[in-house]
Amino acid sequence: MATIDRQTATLALAHALSAAGRGLPVFPLSATKLPALRSPHHGEQPPVHCRGECGLPGHGVHDATTDPAAVRALFAAAPRATGYGIACGRAPHRLIGIDLDIDTAHGNDSVGALQQLALQHLFTIPPTVTVLTPSGGRHLWLTGPADTTVPNSAGRLAPGIDVRGTGGYLVGPGSVTANGRYRLAPGTAHLPPAPCPRALLRLLTPPRREPTPSGHPGHPGHPGHPGHPGHPGKETPAGRRGEGLIQFVLAAHEGQRNTRLFWAACRAYEHGFGDALADALTTAAIRTGLTEQEARAAIASAERLTRGRGD
Repeated sequence: MATIDRQTATLALAHALSAAGRGLPVFPLSATKLPALRSPHHGEQPPVHCRGECGLPGHGVHDATTDPAAVRALFAAAPRATGYGIACGRAPHRLIGIDLDIDTAHGNDSVGALQQLALQHLFTIPPTVTVLTPSGGRHLWLTGPADTTVPNSAGRLAPGIDVRGTGGYLVGPGSVTANGRYRLAPGTAHLPPAPCPRALLRLLTPPRREPTPSGHPGHPGHPGHPGHPGHPGKETPAGRRGEGLIQFVLAAHEGQRNTRLFWAACRAYEHGFGDALADALTTAAIRTGLTEQEARAAIASAERLTRGRGD
């Protein structure tokens, strides 16, 4: 077993060096797809929020580098690394990863959802690097412009579509994880990452919100704002947020129904009242045109994602 481990680590380093040679910042990963190096600040009190300023390795994606000597040093410090991560949003490529998960058990078709978005917003996904995941999904590699920061997101575009942007990372092809090996899709190994279509880029970068004047009812400090302590509609925090999420789902237009429901359910489970709100969200989604089966499948997918039970 030790021999296999050494071979796996050697191959992981070789793949990482190859990626670094193409301008992709890399760092070692364990078989769990998490950074292989432990934080040098582990257990310190109060917690230290360091992104590598201390000069020591063990800061996850912030360790990523294209320097061959630095890559070798990172892997030497992580002898049981079985793969490597590629930092997104970093020059020169400013990589954007479109992670298309497969969930046949709950009927989520992320590939179909992306195609629907492409038809709706008039863009096409160009031929680009595509990495096949052990679970049957795929990662599409795109590049972004220097003046745009793409945030990470899970299910915001549609159920099963996650986005890896600035501060995130992708598992590199050739990596071995507990679930299997990541590999390049046939016919894409020779391709460079393609530029992200402008229409898709607009979907990936939510517009900035201008500050609301304090005298405006939309400002949290105004008595007319739903979040103000004196607002007549305020009951409990969960009830207040829940009503807002229900209205968000009810406002969905054709082509937005599943996406809005999934997003709302994710927010509800993140704040701890997803189970209490599931029936109300289902009813709201049915009113917009979804079937009960579609609605409950989207909510179940949101629960798995936020509670860490997804693949």
